[in-house]
Amino acid sequence: MDDRSDRILKEILNYPGTTSKQLEKKYNLSRRQLGYSLGKINSRLKENKLPAIERTRQGQFLIGQEVYFYFNRDSEVIETSAPALSEKQRVQLITLMLVSREDLSLFHFTSEFYVSKNTILQDLKLVEELVGKFTLSVRYSRKQGYLLEGNEFQVRRLLTYITNKTLEMVNGKTHFLRITGIGEKDIQALAERVGGVEKELGLKFTDEKLTTMPYILSLVIKRIDKGCLINSFYIKYEELSDTKQYQATEKILADIGPIPMEERLFITLFLLSTNVYWSGFLTEETIPNLISALRKMLRIFEKRACITLQDKEQLLNKLLLHVKPAYYRIKYHLTEMTEHLHEQNKQLQELHHLIRQSTGPLEELIGMPIPESETSYLTLLIGGWMTRQGEDIRKKWKAIVVCPKGVSVSRMMYSELRNLFPDFIFLDTLSMREFQEYQLDYDIVFSSVPINTTKKLFIASPIMELEEKERLKKQVMLELSGVIPSAIEVDDLLEVISDHADIRNEKQLATALYQYIHRDPTAAIKRSSKGQDGLALADLLTPEQITLKQAASSWEEAVRIASGPLLENGTVTEGYVEAMLENEKDPYIVLAPNMAIPHAAPDQGVRKVGMSMLRLEEGVPFTDDYSIQIIVVIAAVDKKKHLKALVQLMELARSEEARSQVMNADTSAAVHAVIQQYADTYNLQLGSEVET
Repeated sequence: MDDRSDRILKEILNYPGTTSKQLEKKYNLSRRQLGYSLGKINSRLKENKLPAIERTRQGQFLIGQEVYFYFNRDSEVIETSAPALSEKQRVQLITLMLVSREDLSLFHFTSEFYVSKNTILQDLKLVEELVGKFTLSVRYSRKQGYLLEGNEFQVRRLLTYITNKTLEMVNGKTHFLRITGIGEKDIQALAERVGGVEKELGLKFTDEKLTTMPYILSLVIKRIDKGCLINSFYIKYEELSDTKQYQATEKILADIGPIPMEERLFITLFLLSTNVYWSGFLTEETIPNLISALRKMLRIFEKRACITLQDKEQLLNKLLLHVKPAYYRIKYHLTEMTEHLHEQNKQLQELHHLIRQSTGPLEELIGMPIPESETSYLTLLIGGWMTRQGEDIRKKWKAIVVCPKGVSVSRMMYSELRNLFPDFIFLDTLSMREFQEYQLDYDIVFSSVPINTTKKLFIASPIMELEEKERLKKQVMLELSGVIPSAIEVDDLLEVISDHADIRNEKQLATALYQYIHRDPTAAIKRSSKGQDGLALADLLTPEQITLKQAASSWEEAVRIASGPLLENGTVTEGYVEAMLENEKDPYIVLAPNMAIPHAAPDQGVRKVGMSMLRLEEGVPFTDDYSIQIIVVIAAVDKKKHLKALVQLMELARSEEARSQVMNADTSAAVHAVIQQYADTYNLQLGSEVET
């Protein structure tokens, strides 16, 4: 057949929904010319004993299955027959056109996709939404037509995303080559060079990345040729130039014309951020402390998920293969826009949540939050490892802590409950509003106030004495398993251990076991506060922050007086004081028989971390049960910076002697001296306990 008839046959087979009018418009044909080509096509079909292609009155084509089958074996027809494009696919291909071509008009879009102008205009609105996610926009002018506007680095991110989406379509490669005008030979040449890169780097890219890389690189090179360059690049040459990936970039770009240094660095970054599934060398290279951060992340996860990961070094190597390219993707904002991989799997939702809570060391190393898409990959990797070793978090009790108001007290309650029930997975500490909207699956609710729930509910005081903790533990275990935990005797333990192991020093082991069984329930909080860089209690409650008064007319007045120093130095706003008063009369803010710690949420008016104290000689009525003489206002900006001071305040409140000294002090300076002296003694005691 002649070339025109050949093109029309391919068009009809690949786009069965096309019409005669669309073909006439696309190829600038008259009705007679189209009819002549169809006659040639049908003659060819008849020669091969195939049914002819017929036309309906509406100009659509009827094609027999035998025709599809015949030409699917024939290289003359492009791949397989393509279904009609969806709106989403049109939007993606229009975006590809904007990335790869210039001088685009509505005619180009309508003739490419065989749809009306109104449909294309509607599609362009969706294209605007898509490119807007990359901080880009679409502009139209009579002179230049439709074009992308924005930072070239963001265009490259969009380019990578849209190329991947195009190649996922049926006949995606065909769409890409036709729309971009890039030749198949060019793609093949780049594919061969990428294969050489694998050998150069001593690694293997994932199949998906190996397939898409030549297409993405070809489009990047096309934009460079058109003069669309990354002019200002915030990656330093020294940071990437000594990597194997930079050497590989030089080989890929050999004989491809002059490529500016910024573009070479960008392609190096593209290689560094590409997923791999095997590597002959697993070194940190240009990312110091990456392995250390991964180890810390796994330790935190094990603690939160109440499991021990087996063959941890092998898992670490698998994580390193993913996290090393992810490091560059995250640091330089190249993370792909992907759907969250855990959304369809209920078990993975809780696992994803726990992993997200464990990524702190990685975030600290990279210097920014880990995107959800990257956390999803970590979830799949670690989840697969757990499945391999037979771990399933669905078999563990999952708990949440509900504390209606106040970050500080909820943090203490959360820490003490985790220490009291080390085998439970504690997913979150929530406010009442957060609890009502909570989506994750859980079994147990610990709350400081009665709440409406179908799950097992246990009421717990935010600050519990040893007897209260023992009582709560027995209540929970009886409810969950029908068994009351019995007291553990050291002699019985020693007898069991000696039956199965050699004991080198029985006396030291007995002492260590006794100390562990009868340990201070707040020891974990103390150790964590010791490691914090936050301010100590004496640093926050300076003499200027301490007010001494004879009496106050009401609880509300006492809170306002206590807040005075924090308002004066700009630590909190008036709105924060009002928020504390709205929380009034909630028993959980009582820290000791005559001591309370009013506070509200950080976003209700806290500007910086701080504390202030009011000491009254005459107690102010709080409820029928409490009369308060010491009020400490807490202003927290997060859950960490004030933790050290808060733990010291808890310990001071538990000491009747320390409270008595505060009550008997004559001046603010004398109160501060008591706090300082108590803190010094407490720190010495804590240091001794931690060493033990």
